[in-house]
Amino acid sequence: MNRIFSGIQPTGNLHLGNYLGAIRNWVVLQNDFDCIFCIVDLHAITLPQDPAALRSSTREVAAAYIAAGVDPERCTIFNQSTVAGHSQLAWVLGCMTPLGWLNRMTQFKEKAGKQRDMAGLGLYSYPVLMAADILLYKATHVPVGEDQKQHLELARDIAGAFNRNYGIEYFPLPEPQIFGTATRVMSLRDGTKKMSKSDPSDYSRINMTDDADTVALKIRRAKTDPLPLPDSIEGLAGRPEAENLIDIYAALAGIGREATMAEFAGAQFSAFKERLADLAVSVLGPIGAEMKRLVAAPDHMDAILARGAERADAIAAPHLAEVYDIVGMLRPQHAR
Repeated sequence: MNRIFSGIQPTGNLHLGNYLGAIRNWVVLQNDFDCIFCIVDLHAITLPQDPAALRSSTREVAAAYIAAGVDPERCTIFNQSTVAGHSQLAWVLGCMTPLGWLNRMTQFKEKAGKQRDMAGLGLYSYPVLMAADILLYKATHVPVGEDQKQHLELARDIAGAFNRNYGIEYFPLPEPQIFGTATRVMSLRDGTKKMSKSDPSDYSRINMTDDADTVALKIRRAKTDPLPLPDSIEGLAGRPEAENLIDIYAALAGIGREATMAEFAGAQFSAFKERLADLAVSVLGPIGAEMKRLVAAPDHMDAILARGAERADAIAAPHLAEVYDIVGMLRPQHAR
């Protein structure tokens, strides 16, 4: 069976974009793939984190996976730092990754900004660790959003470089899986910006833990324009907020843009928002309630993550040992 690897950073406030762009798709993928879904806490510390909040957010992200329908008995769910192979393979791969490749990574430039000389090495080498995450399990497919596509391309380049350097077809070249409608959910306050957990306005996003009243209120307050909804895709041109809400409805309802627009063509946004609010509450309400139940049982969540780490390490450790042998690391016979 082909293997999926994916993960989300535990930096708090998982939102509708995380659900529609990633987690909801994972629920479908677990039917056809051997799925490994990680909470990437090592990636999280490339920027400063409060230790207690990091631990809490790690459990919350795991709870979100499970509440949304990812089955921990069928899939491997764990936090990245509990499997040492991620860091160990990242060092090996980093030794054969040219600086020129990393210098092309746009996400580092965006996050480091004007303080690039003060940015940590972890933020710069983030894509190498991401490559190690994927290749450690010989994952064949990686569901990614547009903002991670460049990093996956680098992972493929690194895998190819390793295979060529040692004359062996060891690592598969992981294929991207980019899903359709609403893979990039935009802010409810500005349709030109991606919905983000770091946006200072809580009304810019719908959090997965928001209760029904809060979800409905945020949708009613979402920015729109004074025109009615158009009857064609072309009519969305230059109307980013309208396009965003149409995409969200289509994704939550499991229908296409065209079907959504046919249903609401000519409607005022006030009426459309009421329907969208009812739909969002019906989908997200049960997920949020289950998340809160799971987060309130930290021992239970820790046990799930511990079992997942054991399963992940059982896959990762033999692969890392093979990599060490290929590279030429001399190790005791009993460690092989």
